[in-house]
Amino acid sequence: MNTCLAIDIGGTKIAVALIESGQILKFDQRETPSSNYSEDMTLALKELLAPFKEQADFIAVASTGIINQGVLTALNPDNLGGLNQYRLADTLEQICQKPVMVINDAQAAAWAEYKTLESTFNAMGFITVSTGVGAGFVINDSLLIGQDGIAGHAGHILADPNGPTCGCGRQGCVESIASGTAIGKAGQAFFGSDCTGKIVFDQYQKGHPEAIAIVENAAKTIANLIADLKITLDLQVVCLGGSIGLAPGFLPRVHHHLSLLPSAHQVKVMHAHSGANAGLLGVASWAQQIYNN
Repeated sequence: MNTCLAIDIGGTKIAVALIESGQILKFDQRETPSSNYSEDMTLALKELLAPFKEQADFIAVASTGIINQGVLTALNPDNLGGLNQYRLADTLEQICQKPVMVINDAQAAAWAEYKTLESTFNAMGFITVSTGVGAGFVINDSLLIGQDGIAGHAGHILADPNGPTCGCGRQGCVESIASGTAIGKAGQAFFGSDCTGKIVFDQYQKGHPEAIAIVENAAKTIANLIADLKITLDLQVVCLGGSIGLAPGFLPRVHHHLSLLPSAHQVKVMHAHSGANAGLLGVASWAQQIYNN
């Protein structure tokens, strides 16, 4: 069995692992460089991968943002700073001298979730609600990536034409209402300028009426997103993950709002189960298939 060096690049951390037969053999992580200079990311990757690269047959990367022909970009360029248009695949090939395959982190997590399902589904969706809102889809046993790597950026589907302006430049995206970032911004008027999504959820648990309204609006927005995806892709199941998606009480509110919609828009929704290593395990499994072929 081949050994994969899996890398998960997020906005706050970079995790790496040697994976063989779905098992993590060796693991490490560090904070994602906050610098706007791509050279700092390259240096961080060199240092982090040095103890791993000689033991791997190929490299598989799950990264935040859009991965188009191995180049990292984003619908919201502010999320990536100096990494916008970062030649991720080429950089890793130079560092490791091994074949490199790269996809979006939500796509990778979707594949990991799909592999954990006990039943066979022809159409499965994964939605992560965290700092942002992302998604991935597996249709007929194939991960949907798209020609330009953009498939799954469901956080930028329109939710409210009169809503807040999203970082991507469009007004009223799902991400501008339901993400942890958006929830924190909505709470600033009530809980101070340093309000975060976590603070709003803490107040929500305490029964604060403004916090309840913000969380309800987020849950309703995600429910309508799920309904749109169901009616578009005929999904049979949706797995909900991310720090907001897995927050206590959030899924039941999504279930409630979804239950109020016509039956054709309804679909089974459950918590994601792959945990923090979903990106690593998912991208390793997906890349293994390609490497073997």
